[in-house]
Amino acid sequence: MTCNCQPSAAFFGAMGAASALIFANLGAAYGTAKAGVGVAHLGIMAHTKIMRGIVPVVMAGILGIYGLIVAVIITGAISTDGKYSNFAGYIHFGAGLAAGMASLAAGLAIGIVGDSSVRAYGKQDKIFVAMILMLIFAEALGLYGLIISLLMSNTATKANDNASSTCPKNCV
Repeated sequence: MTCNCQPSAAFFGAMGAASALIFANLGAAYGTAKAGVGVAHLGIMAHTKIMRGIVPVVMAGILGIYGLIVAVIITGAISTDGKYSNFAGYIHFGAGLAAGMASLAAGLAIGIVGDSSVRAYGKQDKIFVAMILMLIFAEALGLYGLIISLLMSNTATKANDNASSTCPKNCV
């Protein structure tokens, strides 16, 4: 009898949750730090514009929430009763990587665009709308990863429900 519920499946699921959280927060941290430097520079150039200038910092912080959402969903789906299939573990690992890496890429884009745009906004008010549009498209990268990750996690849950009947209790 083939065993579709190896104990290592939970490892892959947990690595998916960790990957989502780690990479999303790396993206959020980089985006916040890089855009924050631009906001500090804006404070020197035009201190009255700081409240509108912190938009990139807020948008970068949202990326960490994407990773948290995916990590919580994956962690909640991991079963400790031996009924967690290999397929579900692999899919959850991929889902975590999808959300984490997409948020990391979005954080890199938000940080670079945010820093340069906020500095330009300090010199020219008309750049604000263009800055917001660029940031929205950069943030969308993380949102795409979140959506795909949720779809993958849903697929893993359905497959795990079907496979759990084929997982004997003593399968090691």
